[in-house]
Amino acid sequence: MAAVRIQEAASLRLDDIYRYTRERWGEPPADDYLVGLFEAFERIEAHGVASRPIPAEFGVNGFFFRYEHHFVYWCRLSNGDIGIVTVLHERMHQIGRFAEDFRRE
Repeated sequence: MAAVRIQEAASLRLDDIYRYTRERWGEPPADDYLVGLFEAFERIEAHGVASRPIPAEFGVNGFFFRYEHHFVYWCRLSNGDIGIVTVLHERMHQIGRFAEDFRRE
């Protein structure tokens, strides 16, 4: 079974999501939201989330799925593991942000 690896950009975005949620709604909802995201990451391998390929015109090889108010972008790493590249809020400008984060990896 493939391991899930959180890439640097995704780690930074997850920290931001946690901080924002904690400040806005409190610690228990922030904890629950992050736990839910990580549970979704673990379901990627078994096709337990509805991932779609990133369109070829964006020039990156990867997939994405929606988790509540966020889009999770991921790819297969060279060793077969799953790399969580970035996690972006539905209101963020997706194209520029994910292309920037994919280039970091």
